[in-house]
Amino acid sequence: MSQSSTIDEVCQWNEEMCRTMLKTALPELISIYQCSESGSKLLRSLKILIDKFLPHIRLSEIEQTFASQVLPKVMTLFDELANEVTQHTGGLSSQNPGLQAALRNTIQFQIQILEILVNLVDHMCKFEEALALKNIHSLSLAVIHILKNTFCHCKESETLYSGRLDLVADILQSLFKEAYSLQKQFMELLDRIVLESATSTDEDIESMVTVVHSVLEICSVISKMDHALHANTWKFLIKISVKHRALLEDKLPHDRLVAGLCEDILYSFNSCLHFAEQMIQPAVEGNTNSVDCKLFQKTLKLCRFFTNTLVHYVKEFTDFLSTSCRLLHHLYLQMYCKFPPSINAPILPDGSYDQIACIVPVALDALVSQLMSYRPFMEIVLQDNLDFCSELAFPQCLLLLNIMDKLPSQSEVVQSLWCSGNQISEEKTRLPLLHSLFLNFKRCHAELSLPAQLPGVMSKGQAQQSVSLYEYVCTHLCSFITSISASYFPELECSLLDAVLSPYVLTALLASDTWCFLARYGSADLCAHHVSLIADLVKSCCGDCFQLSHLSLLLWRLLFLMAAEHQVIFVKRFSPKEASNLLLWRQVSIKALAPELQRPITSDIIRTAIDQCRRWQSGKCSLGELEHVNVALAALLAVCHTQGEGLTSELQLAITETLCQIWTFLTVEQVLSQHCVQQTMALVLSLVASLIRVVGAALIAQVVLFLSFLLPLNPPDHVRLAALEFLGSLGTTVISPDVQGVVLPKLPCLFGLLLADQSWLILQHALQGFTRFAEETCHEEVVPRSLVSGNTKSKVVSFLNKQAITTVECKELRIERMKQENTALEAHFSSLSQCATNDTAMQPSAKRARKEPHEEQYESALETAENVFKTLQNLLKQEPTPHWVTVRLQALQETIIALNSSKQEPMKI
Repeated sequence: MSQSSTIDEVCQWNEEMCRTMLKTALPELISIYQCSESGSKLLRSLKILIDKFLPHIRLSEIEQTFASQVLPKVMTLFDELANEVTQHTGGLSSQNPGLQAALRNTIQFQIQILEILVNLVDHMCKFEEALALKNIHSLSLAVIHILKNTFCHCKESETLYSGRLDLVADILQSLFKEAYSLQKQFMELLDRIVLESATSTDEDIESMVTVVHSVLEICSVISKMDHALHANTWKFLIKISVKHRALLEDKLPHDRLVAGLCEDILYSFNSCLHFAEQMIQPAVEGNTNSVDCKLFQKTLKLCRFFTNTLVHYVKEFTDFLSTSCRLLHHLYLQMYCKFPPSINAPILPDGSYDQIACIVPVALDALVSQLMSYRPFMEIVLQDNLDFCSELAFPQCLLLLNIMDKLPSQSEVVQSLWCSGNQISEEKTRLPLLHSLFLNFKRCHAELSLPAQLPGVMSKGQAQQSVSLYEYVCTHLCSFITSISASYFPELECSLLDAVLSPYVLTALLASDTWCFLARYGSADLCAHHVSLIADLVKSCCGDCFQLSHLSLLLWRLLFLMAAEHQVIFVKRFSPKEASNLLLWRQVSIKALAPELQRPITSDIIRTAIDQCRRWQSGKCSLGELEHVNVALAALLAVCHTQGEGLTSELQLAITETLCQIWTFLTVEQVLSQHCVQQTMALVLSLVASLIRVVGAALIAQVVLFLSFLLPLNPPDHVRLAALEFLGSLGTTVISPDVQGVVLPKLPCLFGLLLADQSWLILQHALQGFTRFAEETCHEEVVPRSLVSGNTKSKVVSFLNKQAITTVECKELRIERMKQENTALEAHFSSLSQCATNDTAMQPSAKRARKEPHEEQYESALETAENVFKTLQNLLKQEPTPHWVTVRLQALQETIIALNSSKQEPMKI
């Protein structure tokens, strides 16, 4: 009997006949099936086998007697059909109907194969017996192979058919739908698999792991094709992993599963932001906002599903995610980077962020709670030299603050790991939590400058207010201090001190604010200990450096918080009668001390400082020792600024006498060329300004005359600022008639020069100083004479009318500018930190080789001439010059030529 006759005869058999002839007919039909070369005959044979004989085969025999012999041929046929489709796509066109029909027929064959597999899987699902993976081994291989190839073909169809997709779009849609049905049915079948530790073999376990790997590959293929199928596939993967956790937990591809979920979360989250942004745009050509709104809601639900799935998976398999912690950390940073108040968050319609906020922060907070006690996650978050862009510094700060808020509820061991850090060479360096927070805080320049607004602390009976990032961090830091054990205070103090010594001003200020809270929260003894420590550090600083500035500010504040009895001890230890302690006393306010201490300390500081100045005057008056004079003058200035009761008239006169003596040593050339002399000049000017009511008329005249020579030569900024302080103070005193002829004509020129300065800092102080002088002076004729220039007059009038300088800068441009500033600041502060590391910032400059007296005279004269020419150059650029200037410049040029000629002539003996 021929194969066709046999198949025709079998088709006529009823159910009873098929059951009776199963053992004899089945092998023959499988042989016919395997020998079939035509695809149509093969499919016909396969349908007969499934419809007529499969229902009569016992579950335990299906794999051996049917599936293992039939399904490999199915996979081979499907691959051949897929290759045929790929080969024909290049010639597909509407002008070639024959090829189009052949291609559609080939795809139809693939659809029939999928239908057959659906029926086969459906039949397996009907068994009520316990289903083992070995019962469907061949079936699972065939289904996974065919599903993956089908979904890949559909995903690549737009590229594969290259503009001719419309010719086969309908049949490709049918192919996808059938594959969709097959996968859905197949996942139901796999869900019925029973794996028990008592009966399952290693082969069964490995097979299930292989299935998870394969389904995960399919999941990545369909990720952007169909949201429902994608979500259901993930649901199945997590369900089956948790169901068989006892046997599979150490063999599952945890890294790939977590990576896939993270990728899908980020994609859905970014899609939500995209659709929300589109809702802002006006509707164009029928593309209404309602469409974008529906897409936004749909994608938002998908994002919620993925985040909840990840949280569930992490909860079940935390101990196996050591290599996935970096991905989870990055996920947190990436999502908060696009979420308000981050400067990188897009502008969305009202309410959109509120909807997203119900999903993203909640899920990420749950994720952090689960991972806090997991050491690999801790090491990633606190890793030293964490390599990510500056945009992620802000979300990293939020993460650290979140951890800080949760830490008090953790065990002692977990708290110790987060707070202490480690420095063991064989382990990765883990920074203490507070240290890491300060490091990332200093990189949030843009968020601090805008500033970014975050929710403040809730108060009873008051609505929650938004606060700046600085206040937000400071509040959480202080709250953290109150909740941790005192045993962690050493680590806390180290982190605070390191931040205070940072070149970043706001970081040092944040650490100082936190330190002051610690001093108030802690005991009086703790505060006294801290003051003593900071005082020793201040005395150890050499020269002016940012570390000294930051430490001095902290000392100034802590002294106000010190108990009276401890202040007495402090004064005894750092006695103001000793010249070596003047460096310390110039940094503090006398008003911080108890009233009974202020008067004697004021007197001691002044007398010690004056004695130090006199020792310098009676000695060699060398520039190398002038630094001691500057320290003494700074201490005097600190006392004068306090304006306490201890600053008697007698002491004020003693200070002015000292100033008169020091003034005689100052020269314009030295102020322009020597840094230490510049410091002396600035301090003397500030002291004269503070004591202007008791300073003699002769000294005032000398200072004004000196400034008339100095300021046109463009001295450093701090000297000009001190000069402005002095000029502004002249309005509070009456110039003696004896020196009015010298002083008053000079003042308009000095004010005019400073009001025309190109530096915004100098200009602002010049406007303030001139306003102060104009409001208080009795020499009113000086005011209009200082405003000869129309531009200068306009600036002063705008300042007096408090007219703000308006600049048109949209939010996007401002944020971009902030980012550029942040890059520049990071480079600058990095260089400062490097200098501090090399211990160069704290050391005095190297000494220059000593020069002969006549060489020093030449150098001083030439530097003066160079500065004069620079001033002339600046003046020539600003306004039209008088005709006589050209004549004078030509005369100077001839003088210089003559000097060069005389230098080149040979010496006569």
